[in-house]
Amino acid sequence: MTQVIYDATYEGWLTAVFEIYEYKLGDIVFVKNEVSNSLLFSTTHFVTTDPDKAKRVLSGLQKRLSAEGISNIYKAFLSEVNQIEETMFQFVKYVLASSINIERDLSNSTVLDIKKAARLTGKESHRMEAFVRFKLTKDQLYYAIVEPDCDVLPLIESHFKNRYADQRWLIYDAKRKYGIYYDLENVATVQLQFNPEAASSKFLTEICDEKEEFFQNLWKRYFSSVNIESRKNMRLHLQHMPKRYWKNLTEKIPDFKK
Repeated sequence: MTQVIYDATYEGWLTAVFEIYEYKLGDIVFVKNEVSNSLLFSTTHFVTTDPDKAKRVLSGLQKRLSAEGISNIYKAFLSEVNQIEETMFQFVKYVLASSINIERDLSNSTVLDIKKAARLTGKESHRMEAFVRFKLTKDQLYYAIVEPDCDVLPLIESHFKNRYADQRWLIYDAKRKYGIYYDLENVATVQLQFNPEAASSKFLTEICDEKEEFFQNLWKRYFSSVNIESRKNMRLHLQHMPKRYWKNLTEKIPDFKK
């Protein structure tokens, strides 16, 4: 078995695919950033991300797949489901070995798995577009904390750039420890360690605009007023707004944490 160690980026994974073919590596497993000690008796192949190699793999796939098919591979990568890199590689092998477009061959488990993973990421990105709740800091930066199941920040940045083009904002993924920051012109990826006490009343008092608590309470009152108690369907509510999102939703926090 060969551990193919890459930098956890999509471009790095594409480079790895190129080198698997280039060096005729067999029985491979993808590992992010460092050697896995759990794989005994394995060899290692370290991948240095190469834009040219990545582009060649992507170009080969674009000749055989639709734009949706290419998008599904990327979304599958962002899904972070277990062993998705290996599933993607099996999909790529099937694509490159076929003389026809295989996207609709749902009898093939790999094709089906890629579609499922892509659908999962797409669903999560749509939820994040709806569930992001910004807070305003004293220096007029709108920030929001999210913890999506999939790595969806690359998919939602255009939505927020277009919708909030006149405001500086930061959306931070607490699960993956990075964020996307908009400076009124461009969106950039930022790496930072966010304060774990960001939801506490003391922290909010220190960094938030003086009117922020007022507007949050106003939003909670609005949410409460449109909620018709006699028509409450908690099962349906949880289906559209699962509990795992609640701790970052203003309307679901009855009061600032102490």
